[in-house]
Amino acid sequence: METIATLRRKFIDGSYTPLQAVEDAFAVIAQKDGEIHAFLDTYREDALVQAKDATKRYAEQGSDTPPLLGVPIALKNNILVKGKRATGGSKILEHYTATYDATVVRKLQEAGAIIVGATNLDEFAMGGSTENSAFGPTKNPVDTTRVPGGSSGGSAAAVAMGAVPAALGTDTGGSIRQPASYCGLVGYKPTYGAVSRSGLMAMGSSLDQAGPFAHTVSDAQLLHTVIAGRDPLDSTTIDEDTYPEVTLKETYTIGIPRDFIQEGVDEDVLEVFEEHVSALKAAGHTVRDVSLPLFEKGLAAYYVVMPAEVSSNLARYDGIRYGLSVEGDTLLDVYQKTRAVGFGEEVKRRILLGTYVLSAGYYDAYYGKAEAARELMRQELSDVFRIVDIVLLPTTPTPAFPFGAQSDPLSMYKQDIFTVPVNLTGVPALSIPAGTVCRDATNKPCGEQSQGTQLPVGVQYIAPHGGDTRLFDLGKKMHDQV
Repeated sequence: METIATLRRKFIDGSYTPLQAVEDAFAVIAQKDGEIHAFLDTYREDALVQAKDATKRYAEQGSDTPPLLGVPIALKNNILVKGKRATGGSKILEHYTATYDATVVRKLQEAGAIIVGATNLDEFAMGGSTENSAFGPTKNPVDTTRVPGGSSGGSAAAVAMGAVPAALGTDTGGSIRQPASYCGLVGYKPTYGAVSRSGLMAMGSSLDQAGPFAHTVSDAQLLHTVIAGRDPLDSTTIDEDTYPEVTLKETYTIGIPRDFIQEGVDEDVLEVFEEHVSALKAAGHTVRDVSLPLFEKGLAAYYVVMPAEVSSNLARYDGIRYGLSVEGDTLLDVYQKTRAVGFGEEVKRRILLGTYVLSAGYYDAYYGKAEAARELMRQELSDVFRIVDIVLLPTTPTPAFPFGAQSDPLSMYKQDIFTVPVNLTGVPALSIPAGTVCRDATNKPCGEQSQGTQLPVGVQYIAPHGGDTRLFDLGKKMHDQV
């Protein structure tokens, strides 16, 4: 599958049509998705009708058409599409049909995008591997013995296997950037409030943001531009001038918190990171060390704040209002039996942890301190952005891992160490492919005598609040123009 930009050019000159693009998308899905399992549902009939209309519009109007007209797009199945199944990757919503469109869906459709299907995810976006979906795992198209990342693994896999040029996911603690890194894609988490959360299933309301997967930074920027903006249906959305205007430059000053990345990162992943640092210097950018000591506390703070918000948000799934309902002798029986059957183990684990940290006697000791740490992290990062334009980190400490290799929840959570501070502080971050590392069949780095698979790894640019355009600018210079 080509990029949005190349599709658009071909649509306009008539050498390729939206109908052909959509038919090709479903051909790839038919060929590959039996093994990959990126999609939970596809919308072939609707998509073909829209593709025929888009083809006709290009023939009549040429370039005077919406920016995404006829472009096939996939959506994570926690984003509501009216009249379509919205499972959240959970048995509790297996048969739930959305009654309205998410704001991001409405904006995509207004821009002419054709939604071809709904992608798999960790249940209610809780996980880093898409192994926690109630409907089975998604495989990484780069190496099907490995995870695609999560929780937006289905969206990442849909793009990586060539079914669609771009897809939307949601990012609560790295759930776009981490699978983008594992699958060799561009992944973007916007400034908090830049994109409406109306119609997104809430996991962590102060953390969640919808964003794009794409092959190029330019495509990611186009999708973000389409879906961003103030929304009266979401009071947390912001205006373009909420934060000070960010200046674009020919070269940037980039800060690296080296103390933060020295431990827990695979040696060859760190080598790829340093190669990217060298490429930045060669391109004329200034690189300097910075100190972000509280970022090391980010993982601990995140796994207090996030479960607390999960506990609150998932209280709505009670077997009464919508979704699965299991009969019981009393109302309490209905609650307990429905949630026991409908929720998976990871969801239950986070609900229990969140309820605990919000309970009387523990709120101040845990949740209150985590929120205080979060505010200090924001201030620490703000101070760093007075001396640098962008902060650079690895996206993940390892490449994609084999299925079952991170069965211990704590080891799985550590995969988020470089991504969760971004969500806690609300700043934007962009993950771009930086290179590959080799792993053999035992998941060890390839030696001179061993054969293996080249697995992608990414680097992550972080900007101040409202600095989205700065990230796109640097990302295009270092990825699209290479």
